[in-house]
Amino acid sequence: MSLSKSATYPWPVPQELSDIGNQLSERSPRGARSPAQLSATDTSFLLQERHGAQMHIGGMSVFEGPVPGHEELREHVSERLGLVPRFRQKLANPPIALTRPWWVDDPGFNLDYHLRRTALPSPGHGVQLKALVARIFSQRLDRGKPLWEMWVVEGLEEDRFALITKAHHALVDGISGVDLASVIMDTAREPVPVGGAVLPFERHPAPSRAELLVRTAAGAAKAPLSVAQYAAGALLYPQRLTRTVAQVGSAVASIGWELLTPAPRVPLNGPIGPHRRYDFRDLSFAELRAVKQRYGATINDVVLALATSALRRWLRARGVRTEGLELRALVPVNLRSDEERGLLGNRVALLRTALPVYADEPEQQLALVRDEMREVKRSRQLMAAQTIIGMSGFAPPTILAQASRLHFSTRLFNLIITNVPGPQIPLYLLGRRLETIAPVAFLPSGHAVSIAVFSYHGLISFGLIGDYDRMYDLELVADGLEESLAELQRVPALAP
Repeated sequence: MSLSKSATYPWPVPQELSDIGNQLSERSPRGARSPAQLSATDTSFLLQERHGAQMHIGGMSVFEGPVPGHEELREHVSERLGLVPRFRQKLANPPIALTRPWWVDDPGFNLDYHLRRTALPSPGHGVQLKALVARIFSQRLDRGKPLWEMWVVEGLEEDRFALITKAHHALVDGISGVDLASVIMDTAREPVPVGGAVLPFERHPAPSRAELLVRTAAGAAKAPLSVAQYAAGALLYPQRLTRTVAQVGSAVASIGWELLTPAPRVPLNGPIGPHRRYDFRDLSFAELRAVKQRYGATINDVVLALATSALRRWLRARGVRTEGLELRALVPVNLRSDEERGLLGNRVALLRTALPVYADEPEQQLALVRDEMREVKRSRQLMAAQTIIGMSGFAPPTILAQASRLHFSTRLFNLIITNVPGPQIPLYLLGRRLETIAPVAFLPSGHAVSIAVFSYHGLISFGLIGDYDRMYDLELVADGLEESLAELQRVPALAP
């Protein structure tokens, strides 16, 4: 499939870069000597990187040509790095695993290590580009350096170039609203100067082992106090304690029930290796919106229904019987408040929903998905998930590791499907118009495929990442997305 002229991207773009820079400078000062500790959620993503699973996410963007010169792009990226200072920081692990790691300034930061350049052999078509994305996302990020890479890809057909971005999930969640890939783009051809919006970067030495040991001891000492303060607050506000206990109980009961009635065993699950396949499809956002309106559904309902139909086709092509079969999808939900907009790190709840692959027709699948999602939204699953996230901050890494593995267990879900809305206006990089954006998700251990969705400027893009060996026919799932949308457009809508 050749690359289309428009697509989508995994991160929303800030409306005013200077506002974002000021906001970040207030909350995360440049050159700050005090390391910032990872959240429990971010730490769990680090701990999940095992058994062939690599927990980085990103995207593939295609721009009109000509490709920027290396020095021109390097200067532009260097300036915009001031808006996301975390991208100049690396991990510092505690000498004793009593507390979570820290983000610290990388005194040896070298932009040329992260900003890389390559080229496709002529004619530079979409198949070659997708193979390159898969190869780049097969490689684990170096934990001793800031956890991101940006690849400039020359040689695309029709005088275009691509930008492949890759960052660890502990660094950015794809929903926070700001990361390097978004802040290097503008809403007009003329780049917006941001020099006055950020403070100059100052290199500071990384904390010594002794300093980390002191921080570890201090963090361990504060943990009982934090728990005591939480308990004291509960005594002062007993209704809050009752509500919290009820939410935790609901979450535990939900997970317990799902463990007793596990997700079905299908070829989507099993041991995976480090190597990947990648595919994507661009669909019309207007067509999805028309389907949404006809069925009284949401865009996310339509996304999940298209995935259901595509997976049903793929299962049947593999010879798997779908009668009575119901897959489970893990669907990330944004928990950020307006005040937290623009901050890096993760504030995401992971909800589980059913995908009725037993249903014969796409319109039946959509109706079932729509009703299921309405039920999930009425349930207390989201509130319970948020409570669990808040309480996980008290847990040491050893407990977080066990909880994280349970949370991503194949008994709970078969695949991840994430949908993030993006800007509906054209974006530019150094005067070059952005034509195509396709998201790239991650594969947890034991899961062979993940689907990421992002809307941009009139289209909605489905990015599919799969294990190289298990998903040798990944294109069948991608083709099924297009076929399912065409079928939904041909049939009359069911009553909402």
